[in-house]
Amino acid sequence: MRKRKILIFILYVLIFKNSLKGNEGYLLNIDGAIGPVTYYQIKNTISLAKKNKVDFVLITIDTPGGLLSSTRKIVQEILSSEIPIVGFVYPSGSQCASAGTFIALSCHILAMAPATNIGAAHPVTLTGGEQDSKMEEKIVNDTVSFIKTIAKYRGRNEKWAEKAVKESLSSTEEEALKEKVIDLKAKDINDLLKKIDGKVIKINEKEIVLNTKNVKIKEAKPEFKDRILKFISDPNIAYLLLILGIWGIILEFSHPGFGIPGIVGTIALILAFFGLHTLPINLAGLILIILSFIFFIIEAMTPTFGIFITSGIITFILGSLMLFKKTSEIKIPIISIILTSILTGGFIWFIIWFTLRTKRKKVITGKEGLIGEEGKTITELNPEGMVFVHGEYWKGRSLKGKIEKDRKIKVIDIKGLVLIVEEIKDEKEQI
Repeated sequence: MRKRKILIFILYVLIFKNSLKGNEGYLLNIDGAIGPVTYYQIKNTISLAKKNKVDFVLITIDTPGGLLSSTRKIVQEILSSEIPIVGFVYPSGSQCASAGTFIALSCHILAMAPATNIGAAHPVTLTGGEQDSKMEEKIVNDTVSFIKTIAKYRGRNEKWAEKAVKESLSSTEEEALKEKVIDLKAKDINDLLKKIDGKVIKINEKEIVLNTKNVKIKEAKPEFKDRILKFISDPNIAYLLLILGIWGIILEFSHPGFGIPGIVGTIALILAFFGLHTLPINLAGLILIILSFIFFIIEAMTPTFGIFITSGIITFILGSLMLFKKTSEIKIPIISIILTSILTGGFIWFIIWFTLRTKRKKVITGKEGLIGEEGKTITELNPEGMVFVHGEYWKGRSLKGKIEKDRKIKVIDIKGLVLIVEEIKDEKEQI
């Protein structure tokens, strides 16, 4: 009887605890370019939401676009999610362009804040080369079918979605609501939660009613590694890493044996290429920067007094200006390019000056440091004996006859550990 009461009490506590537990939702802020990092953030957030059985995931969107390959993976995650996904173009003044449009349309519920826009989803190639008309047509048609499929699956305006790709159509929140692209407008997150309360969402043939009253919103903060990767994906950071990598490799080539510049330069280049991989780069611009890097190495190793360094700086500036596509909103400030070019040129000149200065300096160590040094004989050399040179005792050998003890000698060669010497005669002796 006592065990039964304890069991009833435990069940009562569990039921009471669950009744007090409010609804929960995760908030994920997506801003900046869409890339692999964005995909991992969304994937991890949805997985965590499923694991913790939260009621929904709210994604705020403010992006100029990004990689279509990453966008496809994100859309797959959202469409297959068992947790309701609410997309919100927020805050006011935000845009949901290009890749962001695909992600937004794939959400179960889509809302926009005042003074925001959505659309302009025409595909942009990342290589920078002129596309053949047929190839471009294939890319556009494939992208159109992709966005129309998403719109149809979510019951949104397919014609608008097609125009967003073919004609780069972009709409305000008022126009998007009128065209049935979005479900509602909301001033902020609190307003959005009030308006979506009671909304019915169908997932896997199962209807889910959203209960967003007194909901607890937890912000899904990115992990440390995601923050690092996002930081690297910033175009200015990726550009600086590329420059640092070039400097490190040049220094290692010009002064082999240091090790540290080469290691740091290699790591910086790897990180730079990862960051550039997530951005709409122009292949021609990247090739020009690599070519300038080759010019700088040639100048550093075989100084030509300005020919290759001038060519390298010009090529570097052109490559930096062309690094990102003109159709992309991502640009490097001109002042940054000019300043970096000047610093790079100065860095190369410093390496050349240091190299020439080192070559002119007399060697004071090793074999080369002993040849030409003067000393004296400790014992008689006939032809071998002991000599004192450069503060050390050595075995000496004379090739021009016997040399008496305590005579001045000069090192003319080294054979193994034996110094080949000759006697330095005084002027009086020579007369």
